[in-house]
Amino acid sequence: MIRFALRHFTAILIFLVLGWWLIFYIPNSPTWSVLRLKQAIDARDGDAAARYVDFQRVVKNAGQEMVQKQAGNNPLGALVGQAALAMLSQPAADLLESAAKRKVENGDPDVQMPSVAVLGAIVLMHRNGDRAYTKFTDNKNQTWEIHLRREAGVWKVTDVKNIGQILKKLEDHAQQQLAPTP
Repeated sequence: MIRFALRHFTAILIFLVLGWWLIFYIPNSPTWSVLRLKQAIDARDGDAAARYVDFQRVVKNAGQEMVQKQAGNNPLGALVGQAALAMLSQPAADLLESAAKRKVENGDPDVQMPSVAVLGAIVLMHRNGDRAYTKFTDNKNQTWEIHLRREAGVWKVTDVKNIGQILKKLEDHAQQQLAPTP
């Protein structure tokens, strides 16, 4: 047994390091949360998927992005926008969470995560302490920048940049639904 260990020392060492990495590092990484989020969506488990998204922060960050874009150099507009954001962010977050759960449970194709996109997001993941982000372009030529933060040992999505492209898509979809048929 000792002779075997000495001959295969490098292979045993690689096996042990790989095992340590799989057992201790991966489950505490943002990669693990992205994989678990995909599994929850594929299983149509809205509550499990919601555990990996901080809806309050997503809404607040999206609102701040929109206020900055709309207000421009208008300080009064920025002040009014920030006040409205502070007042409406919690109800909007609750509404977004319930809508997201319902879409996941109904298997809505808009919330599905293609395996290729998940792999791309994981490969392009940048981590800095308790924060991570990934940026990629999907097959519809939309650029996504998603930020995650570790809270109480769980990595959660806290910010989705370029939220305007999502809102534009939702607006176009709503107009198509409301348009009279000829």
